[in-house]
Amino acid sequence: MSSGPKTVVKKEKKRYDNRWMPFWQPLILIKECASYARLLNYVRVYTTSDPESGLHPSASREFDLAHQLVEELKALGVEDARVDEHCYVYGSLPATPGCEDKPALGLIAHMDTAPDASGENVNPILHENYDGSDVTLPATGMVMKVSAFPFLVSMKGETLITTDGTTLLGADDKAGVSEIMTAVETVLEKGLPHGKLCIAFTPDEEIGEGASLFDIPGFGADFAYTVDGGDAGSVEYENFNAAAATVTIHGFSVHPGSAKDTMINASNVAMEFHGALPVMARPETTEGRQGFYHLCQMYGDVTEAKLGYILRDHDTAKLQFKKDNLLDIAAYLNGKYGDGTVEVEIKDSYRNMLEKIKPHFHLVETARKATRMAGLEPEEIPVRGGTDGAMLSWKGLPCPNLGTGGFNFHGVCECITAERMDRCTEILLNIIKLYAE
Repeated sequence: MSSGPKTVVKKEKKRYDNRWMPFWQPLILIKECASYARLLNYVRVYTTSDPESGLHPSASREFDLAHQLVEELKALGVEDARVDEHCYVYGSLPATPGCEDKPALGLIAHMDTAPDASGENVNPILHENYDGSDVTLPATGMVMKVSAFPFLVSMKGETLITTDGTTLLGADDKAGVSEIMTAVETVLEKGLPHGKLCIAFTPDEEIGEGASLFDIPGFGADFAYTVDGGDAGSVEYENFNAAAATVTIHGFSVHPGSAKDTMINASNVAMEFHGALPVMARPETTEGRQGFYHLCQMYGDVTEAKLGYILRDHDTAKLQFKKDNLLDIAAYLNGKYGDGTVEVEIKDSYRNMLEKIKPHFHLVETARKATRMAGLEPEEIPVRGGTDGAMLSWKGLPCPNLGTGGFNFHGVCECITAERMDRCTEILLNIIKLYAE
């Protein structure tokens, strides 16, 4: 454990065009631009989004990081850096001489953290030269076991960053913010050639609203990448189709002593509803391309009960089946207990970006090349979730996702390494280079 930021340099064989070495040198050698140092700063800013507020942004505290980033961007030389009334941060770098005809490239990350675990008073812990064994989180004594998280073995020798056990870390997605900021700094300080670069940081991605008020025309990019989650080298261009469902059950209460053939216990009907869904179609029993019904909220009494679900599937038809299934169960229970006993409201959230990425597959091919230039093999796995990029792609801004080097998001076991953040920043720099050629 370290008392403060310290750059750890890991010697590895690199793959670079020697002509660019004086400029496009490995980022891990640029100590003053270490991405993880920014991360240690950003995670201490409380930015948890609020799914219940109905506001944009959902929590005013998200402005704290937004204003900080604007000032940092201006200090770096991004003259048009700004934050709008909805907490979207925008900025751009004009193309360097000779690159004016190159496409305008966007880089996007989100500032908020998930409400699934506390994001307040985050205390990141550094484990330098991590030995690959179980990790004890000091504030709680919780142990991150290698048996539960086998990826830890691959981090041996790296600088592991964890929480103290009381909060999430916030690498999702402040690691992405840090990597983009470090890439921008490196481009400006070293005078690297580039087409127009468009930078944006969004609020409320974690509650599915990060792209809701995104100003695509004002952003100015021809296409973009989100930098959000996944290991270094992840290239993600397929995600879940998503919907949310609210099930409301209306009961009928009478004294339990005289309830026979009269009472309709809303809580019992709610359990009956949930019990009609397949056990093997839950998040904890699915993987890969398997979709699920996720019961994420439940409360009630005899008179009324509510169930909140999210529905996910990569296949549009299979997601529609899940939505229809909820309606069929409701119809069955209404036949059993009376019309109006069960009401189901379903809202679509986001769609699989694959359809919109296919016509712009150069984005994937460039990311693959940039990843290999950084000495990694691209990992292409369908996202079991969503990103701002999915919604932006459907709104007209093709936008696949790149990994940040982190793991175990949305909980107290969230972690990342300094070296993997360096690799991710290196990949961003390679992408900028490739689109400037």
